Amino acid sequence: MGWLWAIIVGFVLGLIAKAILPGKQHSPLWLTTIFGMIGAIVGNAIARAVGVDATRGIDWSRHFFQLVAALIIVFLGDMAYVALRGSKQKA
Repeated sequence: MGWLWAIIVGFVLGLIAKAILPGKQHSPLWLTTIFGMIGAIVGNAIARAVGVDATRGIDWSRHFFQLVAALIIVFLGDMAYVALRGSKQKA
């Protein structure tokens, strides 16, 4: 059940990050989901390092760190995807 939850959270975070970022992102949905999953993992690690990984109620701080990490990873990952895809199309 943990993997299913990770995929769902990654999917939602990836879609939110794509919606927030300006312009069109070219990465496919499966790659956006993976970027969101990585963003959730990185955000959890940052929240744990800061000391806000477990609070009473909804962990808004942890979710904020996850979203910021997902934004950065989706942005950088999409740039890498376009660069790799563009170089493969020219060859």
